[in-house]
Amino acid sequence: MNSRALTVYDLIKPSTLAREIPLLLAFNLLLVGCSYLAFSVPFSPVPITGQTFGVLLIGMALGRTRGAAVVLAYLMEGIAGLPVFAGGNAGPAALMGPTGGYLVGFLLAAWLVGWMADKGWDRSYVHSVLAMTIGTAVVLVSGLAQLSFFVPGAALFQAGLGPFLPGAGVKIAAAAVLLPTVWKFVGRRNQD
Repeated sequence: MNSRALTVYDLIKPSTLAREIPLLLAFNLLLVGCSYLAFSVPFSPVPITGQTFGVLLIGMALGRTRGAAVVLAYLMEGIAGLPVFAGGNAGPAALMGPTGGYLVGFLLAAWLVGWMADKGWDRSYVHSVLAMTIGTAVVLVSGLAQLSFFVPGAALFQAGLGPFLPGAGVKIAAAAVLLPTVWKFVGRRNQD
């Protein structure tokens, strides 16, 4: 018995690999674009970016398998030297540096939020907000864990958490509203 719900991606129903690959590439490019929305914070080695928004949206729209695959491809592109990380950074050093934990957290969050979407959490505003909040927490905890090797304990939360909370709220709200709205639109369209 399949307990997996449809995701928004399933509504598109790409019937062939030739149609699926461009769609997944488009989601990958969305994440790359979100990484270029980067703002430096003077007291932190970690910039504020749109990446978390992209990761959460990708996980919810694609489900755990495709969502994690798109984020993994993004990470591999950056490790290989393509300038896809925040501000155009690239290379394996990015994973070993102060921002590496956040990057790893993206993969974990995409899978977890995608798993929740596979369970139908992308259809209600309350569940979507909860899923996005959990996904954001995964990114932040993973990021803080690695950042703790670079920033002294007393300054860790100021450098790796505080500056990100207001933006996280906006990203959670935006991502959490999009998918249930798509489902409501699809439901109305199917009734017509």
